[in-house]
Parts: sequence; C-alpha cells; structure tokens
Amino acid sequence: MANVALQHMVPGSIRSDVREFHGRDVVWVEVDASDRKGALSSDSSSMLELAAVTALHAHIPLVCIMRSSGADIVEGFAALHGWGRAAKALADCSGVVPTVFIVDGPAVSGPALLLGIADHVVMTDEAYAFVSGPTMVAEFTGVVIDNDELGGAASHARYTGAATLVATDLPAAIDAAAQLLSYFPQHNDQEAPRWETDDDIQRSVPEAGAIIPPSSTGSYDVRAVIRALADDGELLELRPRWASNVVTALTTIGGMPVGIVANQPLALAGTLDIPASQKAARFVACCDAFNLPIITLVDTPGFYPGKDLEWRGMIRHGAQLVFAYGRASVPRICVILRKSYGGAYIVMDSKKMGNDLCLAWPWAELAVMGAGQAAAILQRRATPEERAAFEADYAERLLNPYVAAERGYVDAVIDPAETRTIIGEALIALLDKRETLQARPHDNTPL
Repeated sequence: MANVALQHMVPGSIRSDVREFHGRDVVWVEVDASDRKGALSSDSSSMLELAAVTALHAHIPLVCIMRSSGADIVEGFAALHGWGRAAKALADCSGVVPTVFIVDGPAVSGPALLLGIADHVVMTDEAYAFVSGPTMVAEFTGVVIDNDELGGAASHARYTGAATLVATDLPAAIDAAAQLLSYFPQHNDQEAPRWETDDDIQRSVPEAGAIIPPSSTGSYDVRAVIRALADDGELLELRPRWASNVVTALTTIGGMPVGIVANQPLALAGTLDIPASQKAARFVACCDAFNLPIITLVDTPGFYPGKDLEWRGMIRHGAQLVFAYGRASVPRICVILRKSYGGAYIVMDSKKMGNDLCLAWPWAELAVMGAGQAAAILQRRATPEERAAFEADYAERLLNPYVAAERGYVDAVIDPAETRTIIGEALIALLDKRETLQARPHDNTPL
C-alpha cells in the first residue's frame, strides 16, 4: 500500500504514517534528531500517541525509530503531559499488537522509559539510552561517566537487557526489526504466519542427543540442540548477551514459528538467577500474548545460591517465571534434556505447571536435588564410604526419568533422534488449542 501520513502538517520532531514493511502493514514512526535533538514537545508527543492509537485500532504492528533528548524543557509541563499520553497509548498496545523500537541516537529520560514498554528494542552501535544522564550521575554520585558507558548499546545488551538486539547501523537495525516481526502475527487475534520450508518435519535428529556429554556435569552449548531441532538450523536469539545462562530464541519447526526457552550449561552451569528469571519470564509472556507455542528445553541443577541473590529478591523474580508459565495459554511442550532439580524443575514449565506435553531423554535426571547434595544433607555424619554408597544408590534408584514417568510427571521417555518429529506432530495437534481464561481486569504480576 502507499504510505498514508498521519497528521502530516503538525509541527514537531515526529513524523508517522501507515506503510507496507516487508509485506505487512505497520504504523511507522520516526523521530527527527535534527530538530532540537528530537526534543518531544506536546505536539510531537501527540503524534506518537496518535500512531499508537492507530496501531491499536487498526490491529497492525507499531515500529518507531527513536532519537530523542527527552521532553522539551522550553515548553515545560505541557511537554511532560504529552509524553504521558504517549506512554499510556503505547501501554494500551501491549499484548495486542507487536511494538518494536529502533534506537539510533539518544533516548533520554521519558523516551528511555518507552523502551521498557515496547515488546522489542533494537539499538544501533551509535545509540544510547538512560533515565538520568552523565551530568546527573556525576552531580549526585561523583562518578564521572560518558554516554556510551552509562547507556550505550553494549551496556544495555550486556547489563540491563533493555536491548533485544544490537545492529551496526540503521539499515541493519531495520532489517533486524523486520526479522523479529516475521515471527509474529499482526495482532493477538491472529495465529503466527507459517513459513515456507523444505525441511521435513519427520527429520531424525540423532545429533541432538550426541551433543550431550557423557558426564552429568559436562558442559555444552544448548544452541546446538536448538539448531538441530529447528528448520534448516536457523534461530533468532534474543538478548543473547544478557543472562546468558538461559537462551531465549525464535525459530520455526515445520514452518510453524515457536519460542524456545532453554537452560544454557555454558553459563553458571545452567542455573537460574534473577536476570535469567526475568529474561525467560518476559519472553514467555510475549510468546503467550502473540500466540507463539513455547518449547522449553530443560537442563538445570536449580537456582543459583547466594546471599546477594536472596537479598535482591530471588523469591520475587523467580516467581515471575513461575507466573509467566502458569498463566500462559498457548501450546507448551517441555523437553528435559538432562538435569531438572528442585524448584527450578517446577519453574521450567514442569508437567504440573500445565504444559501440554512433557518429554524426557533417557538419561534425564529428575529429582529434588542431585546425589551429592542429598548426601550432604542426609548423610552428614556418615563415613566417606557410606556417603559414596548412598550417592550410588540414590543415582541408580531416583536419578532417571522412569520414576517420574510412572507417576505421570513425564508423558514419554523418547529417543533424542525423534525429538523434532514428536514436537512437530504435537504442534500440529495443538493448533486448535483454546483455553477458557478467567474473567478479570488483569492479573497481579510479581515484579
């Protein structure tokens, strides 16, 4: 379709229109940094508000290129009020239409907070974003810091998780935004678009199981398992540098877009900490909002222990992941690759959390804790020989998937080579899955 401008003659730093973007209609918003560094006047903010309202009512995605120094301080309170209306309109879009922000310059103060509302944020190497800038940091804390270190793309990719993806420049960022949107429907009342693929859904994947080391403590890259299961070995990993002990990725199986959540043994042995819980919970909620099935690959010895984590709120943040899975109504398939211990077993979409299919590989270990941990608690006063015998007996009797399968906690123990086929067939069977949701204004998400 031809571009249809929205309020074309309104003065200010923002221009928006409805256009075709890689084969789909979107509302396109662009902030012009040459106009007083993209300062948002009340008129400019009204343009962003209108763009979000248009996207919501037309049921099409919103893509915004952000370059803004913040609210227009010359205009004063009116500019703040306008930004507040824009934030409210963007919040209304959440979970209804996909929203992607591309940051190609500054995003300071209010505009920075909009990045936290958007579904996905792509930052270029030249971008930076923060609520309080280097001047305020130096004045209040005495720490001298520059824009890039405080809020550059690398900082947000590594430390805050605000950046979903990082691109070298604006054209690359636009391509990344298009790639992101290709996995999502136009709005939450549609199914995700099917992809064309020649990769047979019945393809055997013996290489997936061969990746797992013989030792239960051996390390491996879980992304290799995901590539083995995915169509043509392709995946789009989101927030790859933040909370690297869990992998969140988009891919397709049999042409069907899916979200993957997987423990990563290469980082912290795949344990769950606060950032990992936040990262996975946000991703699960996004997939659930836009009808993407969720496949969870489990290999974790539990939550990462530590006083610092507990004092920072491991309970609250671990609950975010439990809550995200517990309320998700899309098709959910769990595959236990190796270890699944303790509370982490529950939060990684266990059977009693309501998944549709729970599979385990033959060497999977499901237990309250590992043999060494159990011996340390139950055999505190035992001799080394007695502890060794206890650990051997514990591992033989309990650290296998068959006990869990007998009790209904695992639906099937499968040959790893059959994993792609079984997942693909399950996804087809679950295409018509519908759940009756409880009538309520909204839930009370743990934060």
